[in-house]
Amino acid sequence: MQVTFKIWRQEGPDYKGAIRDYEVDGLTGDMSFLEALDHLNELLVLKNEKVIAYEYDCREGICGQCGVFINGRAHGPHDNMTTCQLHMRSFKDGDTIVVEPWRASSFPVIKDLIVDRSAFDRIIEQGAYITAKTGTAPEANAIPIPKEVSDNAMDAAACIGCGACVATCKNSSAALFTSAKINHLNQLPQGKAEEHKRVQEMTYQMEIEGFGSCTFTGACEVECPEEISILNIAEMNARNAKAKLFG
Repeated sequence: MQVTFKIWRQEGPDYKGAIRDYEVDGLTGDMSFLEALDHLNELLVLKNEKVIAYEYDCREGICGQCGVFINGRAHGPHDNMTTCQLHMRSFKDGDTIVVEPWRASSFPVIKDLIVDRSAFDRIIEQGAYITAKTGTAPEANAIPIPKEVSDNAMDAAACIGCGACVATCKNSSAALFTSAKINHLNQLPQGKAEEHKRVQEMTYQMEIEGFGSCTFTGACEVECPEEISILNIAEMNARNAKAKLFG
């Protein structure tokens, strides 16, 4: 299998980047997309050229580190999938594949396909945790939680923080990410004590990081690997309004 990769190359944050073309042969449909990039990097090493910098960790769709734009879509041509779960059988022999980093001012390019997503970390620091001391592990049924509540909390907790929602949003909004982190804890009894403080401080941090406003286009939900619902954004906005009244 032979493809042409058109990959964004950028030496660093202060350098001008550009798309470079690479003809790559010897690929198979069973290769993952990241294995194809590994193969390309091995060829570059043999030519004494600089390898392409890209980010990954688990290669199991869990950590969210691998996100890139592939032919104009976050994580590639399939819905609800991370880049590391994508295989070359999704492409045809002779295809041209354009690979770019996330495009958002709050995610500056570090090098090539790697972006700085530390803005997410700073949002997390503003309240995506519980400060109450819970002691040793309690008996499972000691705190009764309705199944619907626990299911919704777990659905929100599934967010892996990959940044696809930001990258695919025309406004570069982080509302889906932030709302998932807020609603995960605010729905549970353990998170109720700090719910008003949490939503106000995390949404404020989201704003000062330079993320855009949400206009509910739904693009974030389509590209989210974990299928996080945009209903979380509506709930976050409602909680934020309540916090301003009663917080």
